[in-house]
Amino acid sequence: MKKIGVLTSGGDSPGMNAAVRAVVRKAIFHEMEVYGVYNGYQGLMEGNIKRMELGSVGDIIQRGGTILYSARSEEFKTEEGQQKAIEQLNKFGIEGLIVIGGDGSFRGAEKLTQKGYPCIGVPGTIDNDIPGTDFTIGFDTALNTVIDAIDKIRDTATSHERTYVVEVMGRNAGDLALWAGLADGAETILIPEQPDDFDSVVRKLKRGHDRGKKHSIIILAEGVGNGFAYGKRIEEATDMETRVTILGHIQRGGSPTGFDRVLASRLGAKAVDLLLDGKAGRVVGIQNNKLVDHDIVQILTQPHKIDLDMYKLSNELSI
Repeated sequence: MKKIGVLTSGGDSPGMNAAVRAVVRKAIFHEMEVYGVYNGYQGLMEGNIKRMELGSVGDIIQRGGTILYSARSEEFKTEEGQQKAIEQLNKFGIEGLIVIGGDGSFRGAEKLTQKGYPCIGVPGTIDNDIPGTDFTIGFDTALNTVIDAIDKIRDTATSHERTYVVEVMGRNAGDLALWAGLADGAETILIPEQPDDFDSVVRKLKRGHDRGKKHSIIILAEGVGNGFAYGKRIEEATDMETRVTILGHIQRGGSPTGFDRVLASRLGAKAVDLLLDGKAGRVVGIQNNKLVDHDIVQILTQPHKIDLDMYKLSNELSI
């Protein structure tokens, strides 16, 4: 294999640039040509592809977002769209493609692999919801962003003796809410993987108030419900002054942590190694600090699992 491509797709996450850098430099080290695909699968269909050199990825390891940009594409999900992408791959002579993104991005990589173009998936998403890896690129940075925000919110909650509901990202996965809640000592953590026992939440708030507790932090994953609606329910049920903060897209931005930079570098390089070994339809990951790879179909058919022991611990510590 002499020519490979790399693209980022779906929601951006801190560390994607570090992964792109690793792919480009690792490939060039092995005397391969590398082509950056801009604007994800949409850019692939449109031929928005440029050859990358060492200088193309200089001074990006510390930058959030993705220099290749990202876009969602409904057209690529169709046979016609996939054929357009294949025509562009043929035009540029690209023999293998590395896709940095999440679940939806990997489904596109699976389709291309089935049509004869070897693809390797690199998990990049702040949700940490890809099976087969302990961590995804961007999760650690987003986690620290959330922790920093909650630390500041707690100062205000204490000063005004209020209950705060903080809504964080995570439509189908509660990792960000769970880890942030445990790290910040939240009184309640609400995640999609566990039923919302509203009565239990109210009892805990009232029990804390009765023993003199002046404020509480409730962390709500967006997949559970709307933060403002939940805050209103809390206020009506408890008569406690309640405020709501929705952190939104601030969670996706920022310079990646050291952990995410190293993780992205290792996973990006591993993806190149797999293509050099003639592998296709694989997803790289890290388990117990060891690099691993799995069949992409296996990853796409496995459900994401939350660490229920951590969830149990958070409840035990927030009595």
